[in-house]
This record gives sequence, C-alpha cells and structure tokens, in this order.
Amino acid sequence: MQIDKELVAASATPLVLAILTEGESYGYAILKRVRDLSDGELEWTDGMMYPLLHRLHRLGYVTTEWRVPRAGRRRRYYSITDDGRAAFAEHKRQWATVTRALGGVWGSPKLLPYSGTV
Repeated sequence: MQIDKELVAASATPLVLAILTEGESYGYAILKRVRDLSDGELEWTDGMMYPLLHRLHRLGYVTTEWRVPRAGRRRRYYSITDDGRAAFAEHKRQWATVTRALGGVWGSPKLLPYSGTV
C-alpha cells in the first residue's frame, strides 16, 4: 500500500518522538523500528529521517551524542528531552482526537460500503 506523503509527514514527528520515549536510539534503528511497527508498510528513507532528526534537535526535542560501539562504526544517538516529551504528549492528544473523529465516522452504521461512485 502506498501511504500519502502528507500523512507520512504529519505522523513522522509523533512517531519518532514516541520511539524515543522507549529509549535512546540512532537513525538506522529508528528506521527499522518504524518499519517493524508498520509491518513493513512505512518504508522511510535516510533522506526523510535525518532532516527530521536534525529539525527535532533544533527544536530542542532531542539531544545527540556521537558514540563508537565496540564492534562497529561511529553512530549519532538521539535521546528525547523534557521539551520533546511535552511535544510528544501534545501530539498524542491531537492524534487521539483525530483518531476518535475518524473512528466515529468510519464506525458509523449510517455509512454504506464504498461503491466506487459518489
């Protein structure tokens, strides 16, 4: 399934912040977590992920630290800040409202199955 880029963009910040509430992580691991959470439906690219992480850093929502793991190359790790947690809580409230509204419409007994015509 191809998910509209507007929906991907709208959900990217809260999704990354939610992942970082689970603990610090680095870019590739976040990409993999998104893919796993969506059962492979969301395939983000580096070109989307890293500008988003840089923006979250500029906003003060994440901190970064370069590390070299014992076996591997240097990686930049991202951790959520208190401001990031507050932003995540606000995004979560907003998405809950949108989800509730959509669920109310989509679950409505007044809706008929889509017939392909308007």
